[in-house]
Amino acid sequence: MAFNMMDNWGYGMMGGGMLIVGLIFWILILVGLVLLIKYLWQGAGMRGGPESALEVLKKRYARGEISKEEFEEKKKDLI
Repeated sequence: MAFNMMDNWGYGMMGGGMLIVGLIFWILILVGLVLLIKYLWQGAGMRGGPESALEVLKKRYARGEISKEEFEEKKKDLI
């Protein structure tokens, strides 16, 4: 039996190619998981829907942007 070097090179290249494909596969899986977690994490805060005008008014009052009198006037308008 003669030793054929071409057969050995062929398998070596195929094995290396499979290693690269496997590596790319796992990188894509990890990137997908990171994006899914990011999407779910950011979406958790938005599930309640948009803030109502009264909630925005309360936050402005809490931050001191408007006075108590202005808060009460605007609250009456909204309710």
